This record gives sequence, structure tokens and C-alpha cells, in this order.
Amino acid sequence: MKRFKVKDLMVPRSEYAVISEDANIFEAVMTLEKAQQDFDQTRYRHRAILVEDKNHKIVGKLGQIDVLTALEPKYQEIKTDSRGMAKLGFSKKFLMSMLETYELFNKPMDDVCRKTGQEKVGKYMHRPTEGEYIDENDSLDKAIHLLVIGHHQSLLVTRDDEIIGLLRLTDVFAAVFHTMKECNL
Repeated sequence: MKRFKVKDLMVPRSEYAVISEDANIFEAVMTLEKAQQDFDQTRYRHRAILVEDKNHKIVGKLGQIDVLTALEPKYQEIKTDSRGMAKLGFSKKFLMSMLETYELFNKPMDDVCRKTGQEKVGKYMHRPTEGEYIDENDSLDKAIHLLVIGHHQSLLVTRDDEIIGLLRLTDVFAAVFHTMKECNL
């Protein structure tokens, strides 16, 4: 895997949808839809958009889970992701009981969607941690390690201190898959 560099597989920032953290969720969803339509159809579609601050510096990502989380503001009260709760041994029955306990989605979906559409992206976006950045010249094995250990769907690719693209799990998997096929020949 050392023959591949991160920059060989990343999606450049110029090909990725970017939105302001001050934009609303509806604008973000429309931006993501347009990015999916415009992106190279031979590759996997985008599942997230990059979020920038007023200085056009990338400060986060807004993914599909983030948008779904925004549909129900009470998820902010729970403050724990389901992966973490599952690791603690909570049963599906317990996790489902949270729907009633927290009265999640107790309003009609039309009302929820209308209100959510007006919420600001910055409130729901994912702010990357240190382990979600990788240099463009790093090898694929380092990227795989960060993706696996962090359970990330993507990594932000950097050149110096600037974010220049996104390395997606789907693209890394495709490269690994094609390498495996070559090995079997």
C-alpha cells in the first residue's frame, strides 16, 4: 500500500461541495444534492460537504448523519454517539427505548423538516479531531490506519496547514479492492 500516496486517491477541494458554517441546513442539503449530480459518475457520490468559516478556511464537515441529527434537536441532549453506546453493551431494546424517553420525533415530519432547514450548519457540523487530518504525501497504509482506528468515513487532506482535499473511505476501499484483484491474477 506504500505505492499509493494520499494525493493519488483524494478528491481535491475544488471538486468538493463547500458551504459556509453560517448557511442553513436546507442550503447545505441542496448543495450536497448538486455536488452529487455534478461529480464524476464513475466514482461514489459525495456523502458530506466541507464547511468553511468567514475566512474560507475549512473548519468541518456536514455529513448525512449530521443532517439527520439536526432533524431532532433532542439528540443534542443525549450527547453520545450510538457507536459509543453500543460499545458499552447497551441493547437495541434500550437504544430504541430512548425514542420514547426523550420523546424523539414526536412532531410531524413536515414540521421537523421545515424547522431543521432553518438551523445553521455550524451547530450540527462535525469538527474534525487531530486524527482526521492526513498529509497529501502520506502513504495509503497510514490513511487506512487512521480510517480504521478512528472509524472515520473520510480524512481531511493537508498541504502544510491548508486543507486541499478529502480522502474518502470509499475511494481507499476501491484502491484496496483493485489491488486485491491484481494479486489474484
